Amino acid sequence: MPELKINGSVKSYDSNNFPAFLADLIIELDLDNISIVAEINGTIIRKEDFPHTALQDGMTIELVKFVGGG
Repeated sequence: MPELKINGSVKSYDSNNFPAFLADLIIELDLDNISIVAEINGTIIRKEDFPHTALQDGMTIELVKFVGGG
């Protein structure tokens, strides 16, 4: 079963439900990609590359959401 480590937690997927691209994962997690910074295996991914960044079994992904405040 394919897995991704997302923000320190391992998530397993059926082969048919594995997100193909980073943008797919962000949609699945119901996150707003405008306020997200993403890192895969220690490399920061540019927002414009989210739709083209392919995901593979075993990747470590960190997603940080910025929240405004004061």
